[in-house]
Amino acid sequence: MNQTPLKNSTAVLVLGILSIIGCFCYGIIGLILGIIALALAGKDMKLYNSNPDAFTPGSFSNLKAGRVCAIIGVILSALYLLLMIIAIAFVGLDSINNPQGLREALENLS
Repeated sequence: MNQTPLKNSTAVLVLGILSIIGCFCYGIIGLILGIIALALAGKDMKLYNSNPDAFTPGSFSNLKAGRVCAIIGVILSALYLLLMIIAIAFVGLDSINNPQGLREALENLS
């Protein structure tokens, strides 16, 4: 039987890796890319589970690795976004953009 690669396996892997890298962009980009990767991975997992013999094992491995990367990226992005929200709530947006103001705000907290 002629096996074909899963349609979105490479895209899931790339988006999963980019979601880990994107978590440092205030968490928003990594969160978006990770959620997209998880949605694509879910579709391809269902497709693979319906007929595993029709798809190449390499593409399924890429899909699983991309899914794991996407989960890690979503978790890191959510934590970083939460950290940024807490920082803005405690020291304010102006203090974060101004290094001297941030230093003064942190000194006032302690």
